[in-house]
Amino acid sequence: MHGIMRGPVKLLTVYALAGVLLGACKASKKIEVMSSRTETVTLGAGCFWCVEAIFSRVNGVIKVESGYAGGHVKNPSYQEVCTGTTGHAEVVQVTFNPDVVPFTKILEIYFKTHDPTTLNRQGADIGTQYRSVIFYHTEEQKVTAQEIISQLEVSGIWSNPIVTAVEPFINFYKAEDYHQNYYEGNRNQPYCRMVITPKLEKFEKVFNEYLKK
Repeated sequence: MHGIMRGPVKLLTVYALAGVLLGACKASKKIEVMSSRTETVTLGAGCFWCVEAIFSRVNGVIKVESGYAGGHVKNPSYQEVCTGTTGHAEVVQVTFNPDVVPFTKILEIYFKTHDPTTLNRQGADIGTQYRSVIFYHTEEQKVTAQEIISQLEVSGIWSNPIVTAVEPFINFYKAEDYHQNYYEGNRNQPYCRMVITPKLEKFEKVFNEYLKK
């Protein structure tokens, strides 16, 4: 796994102009304690180690699990998914409190921390298992994701078209235990030091006010 972040830098402006973000508000402790609403979305954006490390730091995110989704093989192993023949994508399943971090903010973070214009690839990670895909769990998520993608296309942020797929959630198979929270236990591993740590540092600067304290 060798994903590299090459995200845009002007998404906040794009969302504001498009009217897509409905005021992704800064969460307060009071809201977080009082609200028990939860929502789940499943996201593919390359190496799941990277995506998990990012979303686990977002205030309002309750749980992040790495796994496999969108394929035809039941209970696939990591080795099987790596062959690219199972149809699965490496994904993270994100459970969050929408009163603390709205779905629009989840998608903003998603699009800003990977390249949605490279087909079946993120940096040096190549294969259908690394595709950019949003597996929506509700019709509202589907509509919101499609609207944001349309606005991003019009904005011209990227010179190439967005290839992120928006597909209904059908299955999710949790990855092996050693993949869960991988970065936290392997920070000195070369891939973590060279790819994930720099990505996290950029992410934390841009989204500082949305980080868990």
